[in-house]
Amino acid sequence: MQYFPVTLFVSVMGITGLSIAYQRAGHFFSLAGDVGIGLLFFAFSLFSGIGVLYLWKILHYPEEALKEFNHPVRFNFFPAISISLLLLAIAAMEHAPDLARGLWVVGAVAHLAFTVIAVSRWINRLYSIQQFNPAWFIPVVGNILVPIAGVEFASKEISWFFFSVGLVFWLSLFTIMVYRLGFHDHLPEKLFPTLFILIAPPAIAFVSYFRLTGSFDPAARVLLYVAVFLTLLLFTMYRKFVKLPFFLSWWGYTFPLCAFTISLFVAFRATQLAIFNIFGGLMLLIATLVVMMVAYKTIGLIRRGKLCVPEE
Repeated sequence: MQYFPVTLFVSVMGITGLSIAYQRAGHFFSLAGDVGIGLLFFAFSLFSGIGVLYLWKILHYPEEALKEFNHPVRFNFFPAISISLLLLAIAAMEHAPDLARGLWVVGAVAHLAFTVIAVSRWINRLYSIQQFNPAWFIPVVGNILVPIAGVEFASKEISWFFFSVGLVFWLSLFTIMVYRLGFHDHLPEKLFPTLFILIAPPAIAFVSYFRLTGSFDPAARVLLYVAVFLTLLLFTMYRKFVKLPFFLSWWGYTFPLCAFTISLFVAFRATQLAIFNIFGGLMLLIATLVVMMVAYKTIGLIRRGKLCVPEE
């Protein structure tokens, strides 16, 4: 338990994202909504279990938790806690609006705090370009999630605030990411799956923008098609990904694929174009298989007693 990883909260993001995707896929088969609700209950249980275990670690091994919080890479997974709350709020808002509102408030406030901490560290600490990786997107770009449920629970101005912060920092970090990948050392093998995180910001931004404006206008199209391009780009690199040994960072595949699936279903509702529906269904299948595979391998890691080990 001394080495229980905060990165495991990303699994909640993946499961909850899949829950939302199934809830949006009711037009494919009648039981899709039921599958989504079942996944939502599982995601709540998973979040609670991981939360209790990590709290136990904080209480009994505070020095290890603090070391993780101050780590240049692992800190970026702490905001997965607040993002999980926001996703649970999105998944539950049609079924338990009061619960969803509470989750959204706590998640939004916590994520704003993580964002302030992250940006202040970038300003006050010295990092090398080799330490930069897609996980750095999590603390700031997670703000883009807030409006999806926020338009139901608070003033739109609050949602626009979070959307603006997330969008601007996504563009800034994306520029740095392209520079880092093109002109410096390759990402460590362990972090290579985090490249899929690049899909999530434009996909989520499209959904949030549509929730804020209700319009499938040129700005919405730009966000959606950037997500389409990045997904296509990463799929063409499949040989690299299938050769990787399993790491917990494989959970980085899951939520971005679910986010892209949801964006396609939203685009279908906005346009009624069959192509969005067809590819949305295909992506739902792919996301489901990926989540199942990563979950299976994670269970295997637990059975072998290799989940809680010191990280390099």
